[in-house]
Formats: sequence, C-alpha cells, structure tokens
Amino acid sequence: MSDFGGAIKQSQIAGDDNNGKYDIALIGVPFDEKSSFLRGPAEGPQAIREASTGAAINPYTELGVDLSTDVVWVDKGDIDVSGNFPEIAARIGSRVDEVLHQGAVPVILGGDHSITYPIVKAVARKYAALDILHFDAHPDLYLEYEGDPFSHACPFARIIEENLVDNLVQVGIRAATPAHKALAAQHNIRMLEMRDLPTALDLNFSHPLYISFDVDALDPAFAPGVSHCEPGGLSTRQVIQIIHSLQARIIGLDVVEVNPARDVSGITASAAVKIIMEVMGKMVVSNQESEEGK
Repeated sequence: MSDFGGAIKQSQIAGDDNNGKYDIALIGVPFDEKSSFLRGPAEGPQAIREASTGAAINPYTELGVDLSTDVVWVDKGDIDVSGNFPEIAARIGSRVDEVLHQGAVPVILGGDHSITYPIVKAVARKYAALDILHFDAHPDLYLEYEGDPFSHACPFARIIEENLVDNLVQVGIRAATPAHKALAAQHNIRMLEMRDLPTALDLNFSHPLYISFDVDALDPAFAPGVSHCEPGGLSTRQVIQIIHSLQARIIGLDVVEVNPARDVSGITASAAVKIIMEVMGKMVVSNQESEEGK
C-alpha cells in the first residue's frame, strides 16, 4: 500500500483523515487511453504506491522535513476512469476541486499526460494567477496529435489556448519540433532544452506554482519505465537540485507516464516517489520560511 515511508498512516488511508483536515491528498488517475504509442501508464498509480512503502524508505526528505509529522497526508484513492474523456476530465476536476477547497495540495499520480489539462483547469479556477513548471522530454504542445486534441501530446496546447497559466516554464525538453518552438515563442513559454540547460538552475515564480512532472524528463538510465524513451535527459540528482532551489509557493503536483511494463526493478516508480517526497518537503520548508518572514 501507499504510505510514503510511513507518512500516510493506515487510518488515514482508511478514511480517518485527522477529522477531515489534511495538508496533502494523493489522487490516482489510472488512465492511459490518450497514449500515442504504448499502453501501461494506467498501472502507474499502483506502481508508485507500492514503491512508496515504509518497509523500504523512511519519511524524511533531504531538506530535513519529516513527512510523517510535519504535514498530514491522505490517500483519496483512484478516480473512476470509465466513460469518455470529457466525463473522466469532469471527475478529475471535481476531485481536485474538493482537495483545493480544503486548502490542501493535490498530488496526482498518472496515468498519461492528458490528465494534466483537466487538473490545471481545476487549479486555475482557484488561482486567478498561476505559474507552471513542466518537466518533460517533450513540450506536449501539439495542437492535435493523430486527430486528437486531447492526446497526451497536447495538454499544454489546451492550457495556453484557454489562458490557464500566466507563466509556463518547461525543463528537460529534447524532442521539440519547429512548430513547438514557434508556439512557445508566440506565448512566451520559457523552454529550457537539455542542450542549453545551465549547470545550476534557480527558478523564481511570483504566482502560485503547479508542477507537472513527466518521468521521461529523466534520462532512460534513471527512468527506463516510460513509453517514450528519449536519451540525453535529466539525472534524478539534477531534478532534486532544481526542486530544492525553487523560489515558489507550490500548490499542486502531478507525476505522470510511469509505465511499469517497461520498468526495470521498479527504478522509475522509485524515482517518482523520491521526486514527490522532495517536492512536498520543499513545500513545507517554503511555507515555514514564509511564516517566519511575516
């Protein structure tokens, strides 16, 4: 079961979530019908949960945050992914709305990257001004892919079309087309391609920050369990350093495209768990610093 090193207590998984109050809520979206190549990411949420077991890891992050005592986690289970995409998107949005209404941070386990569009749509309903940090090998800026505007290759095209984001930064890109680059330039998207990535990357965001992490942002050496292997990517350590150096108020996260069918010894699912925990640790530290600065 999912417990993130013991941070999520069994009673919370069962539904006793601290009298209804919680800081972080996990939501699984076992959906991969918008994948353009291989199926498998629908099994990602379960693989990530299994890799998070406290039998193998502890709840401390590298920033010294104890996720079992410094925040309250709950696991809200998986969303029903039956029916057509608009129906599924509505359920995703409703569940994210519920978490945000509690003043909590939604952490969504995918699933393919198509789910990010309805997630961000819900987040944007709460935050009038929103920044997004998008880790990926691919820009996901196709206006449509194989005739489908809701393909996992298209979510950020939909997001910018609907003006859901004020500032979009993409990190780890190494499979951009000329059309992607033109669209990025048109909409002032900061696309940081791997070939141009500086040794140290400090990112500052003035609005609430949503993070979307496609695990294929990592080089296949660090995350082989993906449908689209793209060599030349980020190391897990590079990602952690970027997360630790963020200057931002983090209000949501999705981790998508883990494909257990292609994973080797659970390496990719374990990397996903590590990234989730470090993002949440950074969120706690940033909140503490904000409170101390008042």
